Amino acid sequence: MASREFLKILQTARLGDVSAQQSLASAYLTGAFKTPIQPANALIWLEKSYLSIQNQIVSTFSSGDLEMPILEAPSLQILEKLEEFSVLPLASTFNSPAFSFGWKSFWALAGASVPACHAAQWQLADLLLHPDKKDLQAELANWLVKQEGDEDLASLKKIAKQFLSNLAESETAFTHCAKELLIKLQPKDEALSSLWNSWLADNNESALLQAAELGLTVAKLTLGLKLAQLDEAISPKKPSVDAGAKSNASLKKAAYWLELAAKDGDRDAWFALGEIYRRPQFSGYNAAESDRCFDRAADLGHAQAQLRRGANLWRKREKIEEKVRGLQASYWIWQAHQQGVPEAKELLSKVLENASSPKSNDWYELATYAEKALNHHAEHKLDEEWILLCHRLIIANQFNLSKAELLLCEVGQLQHEHCIVVDIRHELPKILPRLIQIDSTQQRRSLLAAGKAFASSESELEGNLRQRRYRFDRVTEWLNATFSQDQAVA
Repeated sequence: MASREFLKILQTARLGDVSAQQSLASAYLTGAFKTPIQPANALIWLEKSYLSIQNQIVSTFSSGDLEMPILEAPSLQILEKLEEFSVLPLASTFNSPAFSFGWKSFWALAGASVPACHAAQWQLADLLLHPDKKDLQAELANWLVKQEGDEDLASLKKIAKQFLSNLAESETAFTHCAKELLIKLQPKDEALSSLWNSWLADNNESALLQAAELGLTVAKLTLGLKLAQLDEAISPKKPSVDAGAKSNASLKKAAYWLELAAKDGDRDAWFALGEIYRRPQFSGYNAAESDRCFDRAADLGHAQAQLRRGANLWRKREKIEEKVRGLQASYWIWQAHQQGVPEAKELLSKVLENASSPKSNDWYELATYAEKALNHHAEHKLDEEWILLCHRLIIANQFNLSKAELLLCEVGQLQHEHCIVVDIRHELPKILPRLIQIDSTQQRRSLLAAGKAFASSESELEGNLRQRRYRFDRVTEWLNATFSQDQAVA
């Protein structure tokens, strides 16, 4: 059953409110308000919000002397305002009535120099080239024919392949995924496929060697793991029982094949190389090189390597020069935790504080009033500095900040990918910084809204600490007087 909040947003969205339409799309993508995740419905509401923004632009031009340009393709300026668009799983929306809009929009983003271009390029490449999506690609080919356009699937696949190559060669969030897909697309001739299948079916070591020599990345990795007697699963974690007895000659051969696989961007090969360089019987023993390999594996997304890197940084935190101690370590441990590594959860609790229950915090009541005030700020005619303080109250409640942290934290610099950094040493040097984990959609939304409000305001607007304390007393008194009565009546 839909929640009251969801129904309220739905009602507002149907009336044409752009913000509500985007919130509805986000709910269908993230499952907020206990909403079933439905990408097709999310795309429908993103199209509606796009059209609403476009209509507003048309109205602006119509009321002035300027002539409205004709938009034959989706406008990049509008698409960039739809924050959820780049994370929309396009492949899951094929049967949506709004798929045509999504398809054109992703191509428009992919061909432009905008922040969302890499996400769009990856989604198109994955949809058009992934070998596991052949049925969907066949349906897409039929759909393209019905569109009566000049595009056909073969020509689009060539463009997608170029997108994939560019992503694999660049340093983006999709680089590793692009390299993995290129590896999956690698066996192009029947002979190479036959050799690999022979190894899988019959454990034919000669076929494995030939496939590795012909350049098959997974064959290089498998051969290297076999020679080193590491766990022969694709994600090695620990050496096998007899690994310590392996000769230096075998380890040299293993390192040779693993280095070739690592050059292809295989994260498991980098991790295995890190293990080999730590072996005392290996003539190339090098602790520094081992750490470099583990770090490279972590960069490419290897969960155990990420945990290892985070644990090392945490142990060495006293010696590492960083503005806030433990920030680097917390990032890598959090990454490992996101991938389900059990040991990461316990270690993360030592590095990051958790404030996942805002309703039990001291600021909850005031933060609730502050949200109501912000939702009707035009009605209450709030000054800009009062609006900023309301945002501070909401952030303080979400992360259980102290009063000093509420008043003094630099809101625009709080958020990192995985946590917030609360550092008020510029005013109170004896108070140590705090790292607090971000673990809910509401926390991220609060930070985003506050960040936008503070970004558009002057840096000196809030004044010094004395002025902020005085304003805090006035605002909290007004919030209690205005909204506590409404709550009592309700």
